[in-house]
Amino acid sequence: MTNLLVELQTEELPPKALDTLSKAFGNEIAKSLAAQHLTEAGSVATCYGTPRRLAVHITNVLDHSADEPFSKKLMPKAIGLDAEGKPAAPLLKKLQALGLGADAKLVTKTEGGKDFLYVEDTKPGIPLAEGLQAAIEDSAKKLPIPRVMSYQLPDGETTVEFVRPVRYLTALYGEDVVPVTFLGLKAGRVTRGHRFMSAGEMTIDSADSYAEQLKNACVMVSYADRRALICKLLNDKAAELGGTAIMPEALLDEVTALTEWPVVYASEFEKEYLSVPEECLILTMQLNQKYFPLRDASGRLMNKFLLVSQLVAADGGKEISAGNARVVRARLADAKFFYETDQKETLESRVPGLKNVVYHAKLGSQFERTDRVRAMAGLIAIGLHASPEDAARAAYLAKADLRTLMVGEFPELQGIMGQYYAQHDGEKADVALAIREHYQPRFAGDALPSTPVSLSLAIADKLETLTGLFGIGQMPTGEKDPYALRRHAISILRMVIEKNLPLKLSDLLELGFEIERHVEGVKDARKELRDFFFDRLRVMFKDQGYTAQEIDAVLSLNPDQLNEIPARLAAVRSFEKLPESEALAAANKRISNILKKIEGEVPTKIDPSLFESDAEKALSSAIDQVEPAALADFEAGHYEEMLSRLSTLKTPVDEFFDKVMVNADDPALRANRQALLARLHHLMNQVAELAKIAQ
Repeated sequence: MTNLLVELQTEELPPKALDTLSKAFGNEIAKSLAAQHLTEAGSVATCYGTPRRLAVHITNVLDHSADEPFSKKLMPKAIGLDAEGKPAAPLLKKLQALGLGADAKLVTKTEGGKDFLYVEDTKPGIPLAEGLQAAIEDSAKKLPIPRVMSYQLPDGETTVEFVRPVRYLTALYGEDVVPVTFLGLKAGRVTRGHRFMSAGEMTIDSADSYAEQLKNACVMVSYADRRALICKLLNDKAAELGGTAIMPEALLDEVTALTEWPVVYASEFEKEYLSVPEECLILTMQLNQKYFPLRDASGRLMNKFLLVSQLVAADGGKEISAGNARVVRARLADAKFFYETDQKETLESRVPGLKNVVYHAKLGSQFERTDRVRAMAGLIAIGLHASPEDAARAAYLAKADLRTLMVGEFPELQGIMGQYYAQHDGEKADVALAIREHYQPRFAGDALPSTPVSLSLAIADKLETLTGLFGIGQMPTGEKDPYALRRHAISILRMVIEKNLPLKLSDLLELGFEIERHVEGVKDARKELRDFFFDRLRVMFKDQGYTAQEIDAVLSLNPDQLNEIPARLAAVRSFEKLPESEALAAANKRISNILKKIEGEVPTKIDPSLFESDAEKALSSAIDQVEPAALADFEAGHYEEMLSRLSTLKTPVDEFFDKVMVNADDPALRANRQALLARLHHLMNQVAELAKIAQ
């Protein structure tokens, strides 16, 4: 068996999409070839991607697929053959659609007492060239291209579309060229190496020599290998300088996609710029220049940074380092100017300017929104035993940094710069920190606000967004969520649950809509928003490994104290492990069905004198024994202990249903038994609706 190589040598591909594009290109070709039976078992596809090429190496490829016998049901024999037993028009039409003629081999099979015609034939195999042509075209159609580019072929007439113009097409089966075409190019064995360190065109000898030949031409075709090398080079160079490189994953990915032959150089800037907040310096270096800042052993930002080039400089990189130092100096000088200029005005003086910042056409300006958030934050702070004055002050200043030069240049720094400027203005530490932390959590897994004041403001900020937008009917639809309302809801849930905050969902919704109702056109959408929160809870806890039944059992009781939900879920899971749980859950489901069928109010008064059987007495006595301690456990939040106590009820419950007719003819007996079951049902469903976990 022989290996296959396919390469598209292109102009510079979009770096943020490169890894995804290369994997999609290669895997789709391999998948298509496998579907056409042109690869053997154990075939492996290795995807390659550099700034100027997409490629794939596939092992165990066949030069021709095997012939395949096939059998296909056509139609009832009575319809397919005429009176003389010859193919009728419907059968001929069907055979023609299958690419077969009237001479196709037909067999009759009896199914359910009726005769049906089947065609049995052999489907001839296809050559690799035919299969690869289809595979390349199919892969191109399925590429997740962020933006298609139209360009003209050398003939001056034909216009084609691809992610970037393709200059060379290489397709090698072992040492042989596979005669396929793509975007006006005929496959060959010619490609190009490194743009600057390799001389023009080069010839690939075979599919298996591709990676090594490109390496000799200063091109590392493996994205993963380049990324690993960049990490090593950065760490080694940082260690030489006595520091540690700041290497965010996204920046590593982007730099990997920008280089074919990574080389790391060091550069530096003047120490005076270290007076600017480090977040500004780091963001400037990473976002604008793709540099990697360094921290010293104490964690302080150094005035040195690393850059990834793809040139091995004859002077050891001195000129490259000096050039990048000049570039970063200009950027940092801008940041320093923004920072120093911003400090000439207080945050408080900037707040009135928020009247000129539109929040939403139907919800007013950022200044009007600030008033609503301030009112909510102060009241939430009371529930969290935080200073309502500090929470309200932080809310008043929270968006003021939107009017600063630094945040205007770097929107990513909003909140962060607010803290620095608040500290400069002499605001309280908790107020300044809350301005920074009120955006948290910004993404899944992000840290939560750390203080009660910060939590008060963060919850208020997100609650105002939710109640306001739900109030004007701007709920998420399908996959569309332009205002990130799902993230806002999950953020509030995370804060309340993970920080164990004593906040009720109903109180938050009432607070939000009470304040929001003063905005013209805002309606009370408490029910819709509550349902939205519960949908997010289901997603959260499903991601944590709980089953839909366990989650439904807890949430069907509409728990208002959100921070209790994890303990309830854990208790349900613990209860399921008890040998008695299955029977009790089934009994609970049966009781629920009985009580649902009662017309009017469910009886609640139990008269022991009406008990006719020992089973009724035994169940009532068992409930009397379990109920006080169980309810005490529930009130104390000891949910596992409460559900565990219910296990003693299994035997009396089973005997009750075996020996007692609940719906007795006598109305008094029937009502008494229903009341007994209602009491049991109430006791069993304090933590969760156990019927939901019944099999």
